Amino acid sequence: MTHLEDTPTARLDEFVLARLAEDEERVRNGELPLLDEAERRGRLRIMHAGDGDGLLLAGGPVEAMADRHPVPFAEKAEFLRREIRDAHDGTSVKLIASVYEAHPDWRDEWRP
Repeated sequence: MTHLEDTPTARLDEFVLARLAEDEERVRNGELPLLDEAERRGRLRIMHAGDGDGLLLAGGPVEAMADRHPVPFAEKAEFLRREIRDAHDGTSVKLIASVYEAHPDWRDEWRP
């Protein structure tokens, strides 16, 4: 029997959840989280849904900066945790993981 913790999906989820926790620590220390840095560089975007109900994750800079309403980091982190735990869309999780590819635990098979 395979334990969920031993699957590639579980390892990817654990990696991303651990990096989000590290980013939360960065915020507490007054530092810019790597997730926010990735957004600034246009690697991904976490934005409010068009109908105002929830958040969306998209690859790349998908909205004009003038139209951008930044999402607070705590809200983004909670949204991403729910997405990972409840839905686990592999493409989305790999996109998030790619933000942290400089981390020593990163694996090339997680590349989006």
